[in-house]
Amino acid sequence: MTPAEAASQTAPAVQAASGAMLDKARAVTAKVARLSRDFAGAHKLAHEAQVREALTRTELTLALTESLAARAELEARLRDQAVAAFQARGAGRLRRHNRLSQMLDRVLARLGWPGQALVIARSGVWHGTGRPLHDLRHMAAYARRGADPAIIPRAPLEQAWYLASNPDLAGLRMSPLAHYLVRGGREGRDPAPLFHAGWYGRENAAELAATSVTPLEHYVRVGAARGLSPHPVFDTAHYLAQAPVLEPGDAPLSHYLRDGWRAGLSPHPLFDPAWYVERAPDAAGQPPLVHYLSKGWKAGLAPHPLFDPRWYLDQHPNVAAAGVEPLTHFLAHGGFEGASPSPWFDLPAYVEARGADLPPNVHPLIDYLRGGAWAVAEARPGFPTAAYVATRPALVRRGITPLENWARRGGR
Repeated sequence: MTPAEAASQTAPAVQAASGAMLDKARAVTAKVARLSRDFAGAHKLAHEAQVREALTRTELTLALTESLAARAELEARLRDQAVAAFQARGAGRLRRHNRLSQMLDRVLARLGWPGQALVIARSGVWHGTGRPLHDLRHMAAYARRGADPAIIPRAPLEQAWYLASNPDLAGLRMSPLAHYLVRGGREGRDPAPLFHAGWYGRENAAELAATSVTPLEHYVRVGAARGLSPHPVFDTAHYLAQAPVLEPGDAPLSHYLRDGWRAGLSPHPLFDPAWYVERAPDAAGQPPLVHYLSKGWKAGLAPHPLFDPRWYLDQHPNVAAAGVEPLTHFLAHGGFEGASPSPWFDLPAYVEARGADLPPNVHPLIDYLRGGAWAVAEARPGFPTAAYVATRPALVRRGITPLENWARRGGR
């Protein structure tokens, strides 16, 4: 067979094979086109799903923060209602303790225990039974025993603590309660670790000046019944909001010292009893707040995740040099002057973020703990509230603010 004949016979086969390959290529191209369209559609659907998921998460996070803000508002109303219900019991009356009255007390105090009993009776700070003669006999029995640190008077004066905190009273012949009423109260001495006479005096300066009674007498006669706080670290409204069961005539401070601490009640938003006791095993058997104020802060024990006493004193050497307890200083002065409580909470940044919405005369950190946390995008620079809550929804159930949780977890 000649080459020409062979070529003529091969050409149709080649053409057929080429046509088949071309058809296959067209089919493949069409399939690729369909797959591309399907992929583009799937990618679009996936993108839309991601967008919808992101929007849903954002909406849920906003709903969470709004619900937390609403809960904070409800808690604020409950605090107000608790205080109002307590105040409805009514307060006593203040006497006018003028110069003549004060002179009479000094004369009575020099007459020994009978006169001191009368000084105590005149003050109204003794928790009596309502039977004047019976109560006066108990006051006389107390005064007769003098400055015995083992004696516990039926009054908000802690005798052993008062004597230990005032070493210049060594050898005191007068009963400590009578001493406070005649001299100590006017010298600015505190009658107990949870009664800050200087701070209470400043908070109620006008009425104290008008009546000339001691801060303790003012608190016992009218202050406690009005819901006033006896110390910067004992917040009466905060305590009452925990629904303690108070007997008629019972004061929140007295209840805390007797029963409340045993039930785990918190005396202040910046004092977490469970947190503190975990770090202070020797605090068992006494109110945790008393332990903190007497020796816990000196050991650097933190009363709350957002307050570090050692860090605070390092930042304020003048406070450390003065031997002032740091939480009291922070609540009474430092926080209002722009001082931060710990490395976890940037107080100036929070105040700036809160702006004009920060209520006047409200402590910035207390504002944060009581709802301000949910009102700012970043309570701390670089720490977005919504994003943190979105990744830790358990905070909603526990009611813990983001920075507090962050501090509890050591910055995680």
